[in-house]
Amino acid sequence: MENSDRLAVLIDADNAQPSIVDGLLSEIANFGTASVKRIYGDWTSPGLKGWKEVLLEHSIQPMQQFAYTKGKNATDSAMIIDAMDLLYTNNFNGFCIVSSDSDFTKLASRIRESGLLVYGFGEKKTPAPFVSACDKFIYTEVLRAKSDESAAIVKKSSSELKKDTKLIRLLRDAVNTASDDSGWAHLGPVGSTIAKQSPDFDPRNYGYGKLGELVAATTLFDIESRQIGSTNSKALVVRDKRHK
Repeated sequence: MENSDRLAVLIDADNAQPSIVDGLLSEIANFGTASVKRIYGDWTSPGLKGWKEVLLEHSIQPMQQFAYTKGKNATDSAMIIDAMDLLYTNNFNGFCIVSSDSDFTKLASRIRESGLLVYGFGEKKTPAPFVSACDKFIYTEVLRAKSDESAAIVKKSSSELKKDTKLIRLLRDAVNTASDDSGWAHLGPVGSTIAKQSPDFDPRNYGYGKLGELVAATTLFDIESRQIGSTNSKALVVRDKRHK
C-alpha cells in the first residue's frame, strides 16, 4: 500500500553532495510524498555548481542565503527558520533533513515533539546526537551506491559480522524482545524493534539489501519461512541458535 504521508524535504547544500540526489528522492518516496523540496546555500558560490545542474531536473527549489560573515553558517539558520514555519502550517506528516551537521539536532527533536516523523540523511561522519534525534537516519553512502556501482558497499562476511559486537547484540536483543515462548520471532517486529533502538540501522550499511539476508549471513540465527494462517502468504521467522 502506497504511503500517503506528506513530507517536507530540506537540503543543506553545504553539507550534502549532488551525487546522492537520485538515490535520495527514491528513498524518500518509500516514506511518503515530497510535497516541498527546498535546498539552501549561497548560490553565488562556485562550490555549489554541481547542485545547480540537478535542481531543475528534480524540481528542487533553491533558497538563497548569503554568507554574511565568515565562520557563521547562515544556511543552517535559514533552514531552521523555514522548517519551523512549515511545521506550524500543520500540512505535513514528516520532515526529511539532509545534512551531516549536528546543528540540526535540536530542530529534529523539536519536530518530533510535535508528533511528526523526522528522517535524517547524512554521511557516516554525522555526529551521533543528530542521528539519535531522528526517527530514521540513512547514510548517504548507501544512496550514492544506489546510483553508482563503483561506490557499492562491500558485503561483509560472516566472520566480519560476528566481530561486530554492537550489531550482534542489537540483533539478539531485538529477536529476544519480539519472540514468543519458543524463541521464534517474526522478522517484521524484529525490524521494528531495531528501528526504535537504533535510528541509523540499515542492512545496506553492511552490504545486504534486506534484514533477513543480514540475519542469515551472521549464521547465528535459525531462519524459517512459515505460512501465515490459512493464506498462501509466507513470512520469515528467526530464532537465536543459543535458545534452548
